[in-house]
Amino acid sequence: MTDDEFLLGIALTVALAVGSQVLANRLRVPALIVLLPAGFIAGALTDVVRPGNLVPEHFSSLVSLSVAVILYDAGLGLDLRHLPRGRRAVVGRLLVLGVAITWAAVCGVGPVLFGVPVAVAVMLGVILVVSGPTVVGPLLDYIRPSEEVRRVLIWEGTLVDPVGAILGALVFHSLMSGDFKAGWAFHLGEFCISAAVGLAGGVVGAALLWLALHTLRLGETLGTLAQLATVVAVSACCDVLRDDTGLIAAIVTGMAVANLRGLDMPARRPFFETLVQLIIGLLFVSISAGVALSTVKPVLLPSLVLIALLVLVVRPLVAFLSTSRSELAGEEGAFIGWMAPRGIVAASTASAFSGTLAGAGLDGASAILPITFLVIVGTVVVYALTAVPVARRLGVVRSARTRPLLVGGEPWVVALGSCLQSAGLDVLMWAGPDEQRERITEAGIALAPGELLATATAPGAQLEGVTAVFLLTDDDDFNALLSIVVEDSVDGPVHRVGPPEDSPGAVAHCSDRDVLFGGDLVRQALALRYEQGARFMLTAPGGGVPAGHDALFVVGADGRLEAVTGARPVVPGPADRVVTLGPAPVAATPLPAGG
Repeated sequence: MTDDEFLLGIALTVALAVGSQVLANRLRVPALIVLLPAGFIAGALTDVVRPGNLVPEHFSSLVSLSVAVILYDAGLGLDLRHLPRGRRAVVGRLLVLGVAITWAAVCGVGPVLFGVPVAVAVMLGVILVVSGPTVVGPLLDYIRPSEEVRRVLIWEGTLVDPVGAILGALVFHSLMSGDFKAGWAFHLGEFCISAAVGLAGGVVGAALLWLALHTLRLGETLGTLAQLATVVAVSACCDVLRDDTGLIAAIVTGMAVANLRGLDMPARRPFFETLVQLIIGLLFVSISAGVALSTVKPVLLPSLVLIALLVLVVRPLVAFLSTSRSELAGEEGAFIGWMAPRGIVAASTASAFSGTLAGAGLDGASAILPITFLVIVGTVVVYALTAVPVARRLGVVRSARTRPLLVGGEPWVVALGSCLQSAGLDVLMWAGPDEQRERITEAGIALAPGELLATATAPGAQLEGVTAVFLLTDDDDFNALLSIVVEDSVDGPVHRVGPPEDSPGAVAHCSDRDVLFGGDLVRQALALRYEQGARFMLTAPGGGVPAGHDALFVVGADGRLEAVTGARPVVPGPADRVVTLGPAPVAATPLPAGG
């Protein structure tokens, strides 16, 4: 390949990776549905995007390091505090039973469906046991199931990837060495050694990041670079010692960082989020570009049968056995049985092992990559198209009704929370001082735990169940800074009340972010009007805004809450209700003596 062709291939791959994700965002579909066909079509039309031509010798190594970065990022979101002990048992059963049953099923039907030797079916089976956060996470964002279901599926999808990769490496080396018939004890011992190497690498990675982030106190830029360098270095060293152990090291490092107390983590976004999204796009485009149309046609129909088996039989069976006798039995367990897409680790291991096994003379090995490609596409499409109606039918979709978090405990803020609660919203409030917390409790409003906001600022953390945050404290700088810090932790808007013109805050006036209620109803004006007797009121559906009242929020018929801001005034619909602040009552004029 010439230099010009190489540059053209790199440029086209990046353009397809980014353009596909932009298109998927505009179409409101999971990015994988666009990425895989885009790469496949590009690979069929031109040779310059095929990984075998771009980086023929070291593509599998680059893929391994890239997946390590993805899994480290996923590990940052695995905070044990958010997974109760009962849920941990469910996740453990999903991992063990999922790997065993899926592997056994593919091994059993593979030779019959595809006419391949048992050895190839065993390799294919271990590749297809994985799932992964790169596909599960976006699909769950699209489906919006309950938080309990989401947590279990994210943990399962993240943890099964390194397990599947290690098992794949062991099976691959057994096939290459002719030792595939060795006893299970040998393979179990090899797996334990690989796990130990990965765990040791994770401990080293966590120690290095503790030194960089806690001891040296590196800031956001250097701290983020330190994370990237640590993950790449530790993963590469583990892979040198033992194949694919770098994935375990990466996810252990991420989990350690997420769960260590006292570790001052810099924000991982936007750099890490951007990097991970780019890596995902590049990998899926590159790997799918390496799948030739001529290899897909012979395995298309048998692959559809395999997809049906995995979706309709294997996964529901795994979920039933894993969730029975737990709190997730029933509708939530049924939905877990309808969510097992395959992702980047399946694609990367198939790409790495298929060509080598075929080159070594193993009959049928060349079919591993196209079968895996079709299973990835098929499972993602099936779940993307059907999971939303299934979740609605089972009743596990999060309600469209907004659950607002009001930060602040002044009397007017508590009164506003009570008014929103009267509209049928599940209002949550947080305040620091004990006096304000008592005021919230006395008003009958749910009080958030004291450490809520501290937890929300951790890397990858989410304010679970909260769909809107309104910062209403009497500290304008606190409101301004927190609106920036927690923006990525909330599945919804974050707004703050505007500061008075004479506010001493050094930051509040510097931020040009949109503030609540416009420029006139700033914090001081709201508090003063409430002290003078003005009250918050909820209008009747379609009643409009009474004269002399100011509109603050619009509550839709479905329970969605929209805030009125300076830049985005909200026009209520015929079935909507409006939260308003009325005028302060005029004091009565005293009658003259003797009148």
